[in-house]
Amino acid sequence: AGDYIFYTDWMWTSFVVFSVSQSTMLAVGAIYYMLFTGVPGTATYYATIMTVYTWVAKGAWFALGYPYDFVDVPVWIPSAMLLDLSYWATRRNKHAAILIGGTMVGLSLPLFNMVNLLLVRDPLEVAFKYPRPTLPAYMTPIEPQVGKFYNSPVALGSGAGAVLTVPMAALGAKLNTWTYR
Repeated sequence: AGDYIFYTDWMWTSFVVFSVSQSTMLAVGAIYYMLFTGVPGTATYYATIMTVYTWVAKGAWFALGYPYDFVDVPVWIPSAMLLDLSYWATRRNKHAAILIGGTMVGLSLPLFNMVNLLLVRDPLEVAFKYPRPTLPAYMTPIEPQVGKFYNSPVALGSGAGAVLTVPMAALGAKLNTWTYR
């Protein structure tokens, strides 16, 4: 969610796309492992592992000479905690985890990610300090539609995330019930 070469031209569009993709990715994996073990807390453990992997990727970009905040690590852990909480609070009800937990992941992840993005340097400042090479004509970005969706990427990301994360959570739950006969 923090690739500034892409982020500068398509700031809000990419934020919405990344929010939806990260919330659905978190929902599938976290609910799979949580229902596999049956232990509330497993979703948070899964999100912690994903966060560590992202820090490793961030370190790799930094080693290549990019600024430290070139990659902004997504905030998965609080959303996973909400998923764990919904499973625990409903006495390990799988369907409640899918519906309530999936919705909470989809609604909360864009909010946590935006708070995270507000704490990093201005993307334009970084982009001018680290200019990108000239792109061939077929790769030149089209100017984004400014003002679309009332300039509220958090609302759009949360709305789309909440709708799409529930079926992804159901998919993660379904992965536990397949048999091989």
